[in-house]
Amino acid sequence: MSFDLPTLRSFAEDLARLAGTEALAGRRSLGTGTGRTLDHDTKSSPTDPVTEYDRAAERLIVDAIRARRPDDAIVGEEGADHPGTSGLEWHIDPIDGTANFVYDLPSWCTSVAVVDANGPLAGAVYLPVTDELFSAARGGGATLDGVGIMCSGASALSQALVGTGFSYSAVRRTAQAARLARLLPDVRDIRRLGSAAIDLCFVACGRLDAYFEEYLNSWDLAAGVLIAHEAGAITSDLTGGAAGSTMTVAAAPGIHHALVARINDVDS
Repeated sequence: MSFDLPTLRSFAEDLARLAGTEALAGRRSLGTGTGRTLDHDTKSSPTDPVTEYDRAAERLIVDAIRARRPDDAIVGEEGADHPGTSGLEWHIDPIDGTANFVYDLPSWCTSVAVVDANGPLAGAVYLPVTDELFSAARGGGATLDGVGIMCSGASALSQALVGTGFSYSAVRRTAQAARLARLLPDVRDIRRLGSAAIDLCFVACGRLDAYFEEYLNSWDLAAGVLIAHEAGAITSDLTGGAAGSTMTVAAAPGIHHALVARINDVDS
């Protein structure tokens, strides 16, 4: 089945920018530098926040997709679950990095991707605070604000700046911290920005040399993995398979093998 990839990509860009802009306006309406965090509920754990702005941004995206592409399926972080018959499914994260959003930190984004049976077809990640739009389409390259991007040329793991993230589960975080303590001496340094989609886009444009994280959901990674891949990064799990919830690794080609090998060694 063939699809109009430029149109899907453009639509994903529009959706990400629309919802992200609305979420930013809502956050800014509360003021900055107020010394208080945003009121919020929690989901999977007491440290996993969700706000009214997450839900409103998801509704905005869902309504736009259903109006323009009613036969497509939709899966959203905040509960959207609409079946479809077109063979396409939208995976949306209205605010990836909600904890940052709550604390008025800049590292949060809106992530929108459309996938078929073979994986992501097109996707966009919009960073409202910096007004940056990353996007990609399968076989069509990746861009930042319409300009082509490529991952870094890093060739030595010891000189690599590596991003990662942590689970909301305290038990899982304990194991992840132990892994990180063993990995840290083997790389230039570690960054933890708090948004998987942003981390993947930063690999795509060379702001990070690599990124890895486990326990991600489809809406966390669908757009970002495609953008990183189309920018020349290698994306995978730890066994040579596709990036996914078990593990997502995205890295410059010159260090991908070494990073995967080192993570496997640390975990053994």
